[in-house]
Formats: sequence, structure tokens, C-alpha cells
Amino acid sequence: KKKFQIIYIGKNTEKNKSEIDIDNYTFDGDSKTNNPTKNTPDGYTNKISIDDLNKKNNTDLYKSKLYYTEYSISDVVTQLDFSSLNYSYQPFTNTQTPIYINSGFSTFFKLGVMDLFEDYRLTGGARLTYDLNNNEYFASFKNLKKRLDKELIFHRKVLLENQNDYGVNHMLHEGILKLSYPLDVVKSIRGSFLLRYDNAVYTPTNPFTAGAALKKGNLMFLNAGLNLSYVYDNTRSPGINLFYGTRYKIFAEYYQPLNDFNQNIYVLGVDYRQYMKIFKTFIWANRLAASTSFGTQRLVYYMGSVDNWLFPEFNRSIQVDQTQNFIYQTLATNMRGFTQNIRNGNSFIAINSELRLPVFQLFSHSPLKSQFLQSFMTVGFFDVGTAWSGPNPFSDNNALFIQEIYQQPIKVTIINQNDPVVAGLGFGLRAMLFGYYVRADWAWGIENGLVRKEPIFYLSFSLDF
Repeated sequence: KKKFQIIYIGKNTEKNKSEIDIDNYTFDGDSKTNNPTKNTPDGYTNKISIDDLNKKNNTDLYKSKLYYTEYSISDVVTQLDFSSLNYSYQPFTNTQTPIYINSGFSTFFKLGVMDLFEDYRLTGGARLTYDLNNNEYFASFKNLKKRLDKELIFHRKVLLENQNDYGVNHMLHEGILKLSYPLDVVKSIRGSFLLRYDNAVYTPTNPFTAGAALKKGNLMFLNAGLNLSYVYDNTRSPGINLFYGTRYKIFAEYYQPLNDFNQNIYVLGVDYRQYMKIFKTFIWANRLAASTSFGTQRLVYYMGSVDNWLFPEFNRSIQVDQTQNFIYQTLATNMRGFTQNIRNGNSFIAINSELRLPVFQLFSHSPLKSQFLQSFMTVGFFDVGTAWSGPNPFSDNNALFIQEIYQQPIKVTIINQNDPVVAGLGFGLRAMLFGYYVRADWAWGIENGLVRKEPIFYLSFSLDF
């Protein structure tokens, strides 16, 4: 190894050698003994090595080089799953006895790659059910290089629906372009454009229903959709499922069947969430969600239960409004204390309030190493809301007040005096178990002013509300 010593050359020979003059120095002990000299403005010379001259003449050192995009694996996911990707709404086909097709038990696989600067991201995945009937596949490409974020998604989903006389095999194919433009660190405008192809194949469930299924044939729809939303989010998270601050989204959607320009759907909605600090990480969380659909075609909301319920139950005794031209359907949650479809209609409103107490995290005087203890919390909650058809929940046009019973050749119409508003109260536990955020809730429903004697137990995998 070479040893170098700084030698100062200049007028002031008494200069403190602990100070380095970056404009006037050379290295002593260089292997090159025949060094050229350079005249300085004051007439003195500095030693310059031949290696230094060669480096200065090598212009390649000063040329900019291109960055070649290279990808590496960012995440690999293999897990049990009870949710759906929910890129769009489910098709609605049964007006007599409605049914919502829940995802059920499945296995979810996902592989993601991204480049070094995280400007480009490629993701692909599949959700496979145990019976391989309701499978789901997706692939996406994100471009985050500029301020305007862009994402292109392809999504395929298969839904098997069992009706009274036949089964319906829904095959959905979607292409989605998503755009997001941040106005600042907490506000953004987001939009998406959707092309969706639906193919509904009717299949007989027994030899006696083959004629009915063949008479239905196959139904094919091609729809285009637009979505525009304004998002505000200034929340901070001191722990899992704990937040401080406010976030909300106001959105509008438009769907246009391309095979019939006389039909259309408009959807307006809002989701507002407020998180208030009571003491340290003891949080009071509140949410207001509301939405309505209108146009020549409609979207029906089924109110009740929670998201990603492991063992979902659907109430098929409550009918939908026969006068509405429903083409899509979705769930309106949370409404604990009831099964799915305790209320339905083309409009809904729900208010949820929770007290979240992370027991071990709040009272611990030192950091917790266990993820279970960090995330464990008790929750007390109250839900209230309704879904309806017509101008308001108490209108005579609300289908809730009318029930029709079909017993061929007789049709019976019953006028009900039900309160359209329902509520639920109870308590729950939350914790991370084996990498999953597990929610357990016990809720008592309140309907027509009466509290149900037996609670409903919900086991679900989801965060927040």
C-alpha cells in the first residue's frame, strides 16, 4: 500500500500543515517520478502526476450514462383469503328471491416486482376457491414516475349462482385504467375508466329444469364506466388499526351499456371517517357512509353484517323492489346484529361508532415485542342505518313495506309496518394471529324498537370499519 503526504507549495511556507489548501497541493510518494509541472497564477508551480493528466483527458468519466430499468421481486403473498378483489359490482339477476354471492374460503397468490427507483410495478395474482368455481385472476402495471400516477388492470372473475330452477355461471372480464393526481400531501383527485364484458350462462340443476335454462339462453353485456373521486387523508397511525385525524372520499360513477345507449346508471356516494384521541392510543372512531344510484338502471344495496365475514348468511325472505330496474348489486356494511339483506334498496346510509382500546399497548411501560400483544384491542361499537327505494326511507314507495308471496297460481301481497331504520350494538376483539388481522364481534340487533335476545357472532378478516 502506498503512503502519501501532503506537501504545500506557495509563498507562505510557514502555513499550518494541518490545514489543506485544496487549490494548491500535490501527493509526495507517487510512483511516477517524472511529473510535469503546472504554472500557477502567482508564479509558483505545483506537481501534477501523469495519472492525473490521463484522467483529465479521459472524457468518458464525465459522460452521463443511461439508467437501465431492472426489476426485482417486491412481494410474494400466499395466504388463506375470504374476500374479493372488488374492482366492480356483482351482476343482479334474481328479482324474486335475491342472493348475494359471497367469496367464501379460498387461497390467494400474488407476485409483485418493481424497479430500483420504484417507478414501475408489475403485479399478478389469483384467488382460487376450494371447489374451483368462483375463481379470480388479475394483473396490473403501475407507472409512478411522474406526479400523475397511472395503473392498468386486467381482471377476470367467475361467479356461480344457484337459483330455484337453474344455475347461472357469471364470467366477468374487466379492463381498468386508474389515474391519481395528488394536489398536496393530504388531498388527491382520482379517476378510472372501465370496460366490462359480462357473460351469464344458464345451466340446468336437474332434468326437469333443463327447458327453463335453455329458454333463458346466454346473456352478454358490454359496459363502459367512469369514476371520479376526491380523497382527503391526514391520518397518522400509532399502531395497527389505530388512527388520528380525518379522512373521507366523495365519489361519482357513471355506467353506460354499449349495446343499448338508452340505458345508464349514475352513482353518488361519500365515506367520511373521524378518529379522535381520548388518551394515548385509546381511540374513538366514527364513520358515515351513504350512497345512491339512479338512472334508467339501478344498483341495489344489501345492508347487514360486516366485510369479509367468514361464514356469511343472507336473508332471502326480504324482497327487492320489483319496479326498479336493478342490474348490479353490492353490500352496505357495517350493520352488526343482522345477517346480510336486513334492508335493501337503491340508496343507503350507515353510521358506525367504535371505542378502540389497545389494552397491552396502552398500559405497557416498555415496547412490546409480541405482535399479538401490540395489536390486541377491545372494541365497543354502535351501528345505525337503513337502505331504501323511493325518495326517502319512510316513503310509501319503499319496498320494505310491501311483501309478495308467490304460490302458483296465487300471489299474496302483505303490507308491513316495519321501521326502516335498524341498529346494532355490541363488543369485539381484534388481534394479529399468524399474520392475519382477525376480528371477532358479538352484536345484538335492534329492529322496530326491540333488541334481539341472542347476539350474532362475526368472525372476519379486515381492518378499520
